[in-house]
Amino acid sequence: MILVTGGAGFIGGNFVLDWIAETGEPVVNLDKLTYAGNLETLKSLDGDTRHVFVQGDICDRELVDRLLAEHRPRAIVHFAAESHVDRSIHGPGEFMRTNVEGTFTLLEAARAYWGALEGEAKAAFRFHHVSTDEVYGSLAAHEAPFAETHAYEPNSPYSASKAASDHLVRAWFHTYGLPVVTTNCSNNYGPYHFPEKLIPLMIVNALAGKPLPIYGDGQNVRDWLYVKDHCSAIRAVLQHGRLGETYNIGGWNEKPNLDIVHTVCALLDELKPDAAGSYSRLITYVTDRPGHDRRYAIDARKVERELGWRPAETFETGIRKTVEWYLANPEWVANVQSGAYREWVSANYAGRDAKDSHA
Repeated sequence: MILVTGGAGFIGGNFVLDWIAETGEPVVNLDKLTYAGNLETLKSLDGDTRHVFVQGDICDRELVDRLLAEHRPRAIVHFAAESHVDRSIHGPGEFMRTNVEGTFTLLEAARAYWGALEGEAKAAFRFHHVSTDEVYGSLAAHEAPFAETHAYEPNSPYSASKAASDHLVRAWFHTYGLPVVTTNCSNNYGPYHFPEKLIPLMIVNALAGKPLPIYGDGQNVRDWLYVKDHCSAIRAVLQHGRLGETYNIGGWNEKPNLDIVHTVCALLDELKPDAAGSYSRLITYVTDRPGHDRRYAIDARKVERELGWRPAETFETGIRKTVEWYLANPEWVANVQSGAYREWVSANYAGRDAKDSHA
């Protein structure tokens, strides 16, 4: 049995599905079900006794203690986080509460639980903290990708809150001996992705004939990791990672945002052509967001060298699977696009002047 936090979100939900499919080991899934948490993602597990879902807050120490005592997990995999940069700019308080206070609460609960274990159970226990490459800041075009030794230079409230949580996890290992591992991943994409992030937003807007908003000049570069590859990396690190270590997980796919959008448009042109013309006609440049990091890139050689992990998908294979999934699952998309989601998109993009309607 393992305990997963944030297991109804994008990466956490994919991980729970992947974990049960690959290992068969039961999961206790603790998720607050904020706007980005969606039980529709886990619908295939309805009635499956290997999946125990609990709606709750990681800041609720009493609840976390009770779940640990009741289910006796051999590991905690901690995904739960507020994770959208734009939202962190508009309202940083929730990010500090969930990402910093929530991680602190989990660490303290885990420390008490682990401290009471004995023998093999104590030796085998792990706390796996899932983090982001954004804690490292921004890279210039000529700079080497982020290695695990790169200095932390967070530039947004979101990345600052994740950097703080990383430091807490490190400190609980060095001070208390809590058996932790941390992974810092690049931008994930794939099925069940909430349509506020770049790729699902472009797919959903294109199919609806809406503008495809691109920040600035569209040349911000990210390293793209297919979510199922991320899940396999977490399994590898949880099983074989060295205690106290950090492993960077990347897809070896550096792409400018504009290239990503053109790729999505080309796949939609092929798979679901629009009589009005290429979906790329909908590309619209909008005013950039504050503090927008120019480039992220992950050096994932450590996890390959130590654990033998490499991504199975190229960007070309992964993005095709992603677009095909969205085309095949319109009901999932419709269900997550609640009034709250529509209000958020409207608020975020309404104040940005469109600079050009074509690219």
